[in-house]
Amino acid sequence: MTKTNPGRFFEDYAVGQVIRHAVPRTIGGGERSLYHALYPARHALASSDEFARACGLPTAPLDDLIAFHTVFGKTVPDVSLNAVANLGYAEGRWLSPVWPGDTLTAESHVIGVKENSNGTSGVVWVRTTGFNQHAMPVLTYVRWVMVRKRGQGAAPIPKAPQLETVVDPSEFVIPDGLDFSRYDFALAGEPHRWADYQVGEVIDHVDGVTVEEAEHMLATRLWQNTSKVHFDATQRPDGKRLIYGGHIISLARALSFNGLANAQMIVALNGGSHANPCFAGDTVRAWSQVLDRAETPAPGVGALRLRLVATKGAAGVLRGPDGKYSPEVLLDLDYWALIPL
Repeated sequence: MTKTNPGRFFEDYAVGQVIRHAVPRTIGGGERSLYHALYPARHALASSDEFARACGLPTAPLDDLIAFHTVFGKTVPDVSLNAVANLGYAEGRWLSPVWPGDTLTAESHVIGVKENSNGTSGVVWVRTTGFNQHAMPVLTYVRWVMVRKRGQGAAPIPKAPQLETVVDPSEFVIPDGLDFSRYDFALAGEPHRWADYQVGEVIDHVDGVTVEEAEHMLATRLWQNTSKVHFDATQRPDGKRLIYGGHIISLARALSFNGLANAQMIVALNGGSHANPCFAGDTVRAWSQVLDRAETPAPGVGALRLRLVATKGAAGVLRGPDGKYSPEVLLDLDYWALIPL
């Protein structure tokens, strides 16, 4: 009798299934330091306890994407160990800051399944929620992933969920006490506030990062993501390790500091697609487009809806004449961020 875990295949999922994920993870200052070493992350609110206190918080929260990657990593052995590709995200909301010393767990509900026409794989939709040690939800999101079938047998009864395209600003959860009315723009790094950004504006973040093999594998291990395609070169016909999509998200978010230094906190994830694969040796750049603006009830706090694009090509280029993503585009992410008014 085998004691090892081969991972779930497409046939193992059914709508309504609830999956509690192992292993609880206590995260602290070490994860913050590693995150800032792996990415050029330097948003002030997550970097300085004193800056955070001046903005009404008890201390600096961990970077929003640390929470995302940690929760995501918990789900991999149960959701995407046998994945062909992670396809997209929707309906993401950050529900509470994660503080150093918090312990995170995760649970997923299967909300959709659909076999692909090739009969060798299918798409699985899950709604994942991360909880802290007080059983309080800190993050929730939907993602869908293409998973290999075990064989050519019967597939689950198909059902594709209906998902919202945008998280309404009324659903934002603003951290208790957050107050940008006395915000220090000089310490944050840029003078640009909410009113300085116009809908439709495109921001070229200028800088680039060349991805290294060891670097992306270290990052993926940090989040305890065990997906085979990120480590085992025999999993792909081209013999390449696929860069974890979250690594590209964090690279692009960190690069966006140059032009969006004051977009301090992510509060919602409207949608996202990993448009093309990324491999070691690729140089990742980023650009953003302002899609919308909203005010919030928190003092001095506004929100920007931003399209964040990671690319190997030029800023502003997203799709070709055929309507498909340009082959240079790696990531198309639609999110809301909090910024001083």
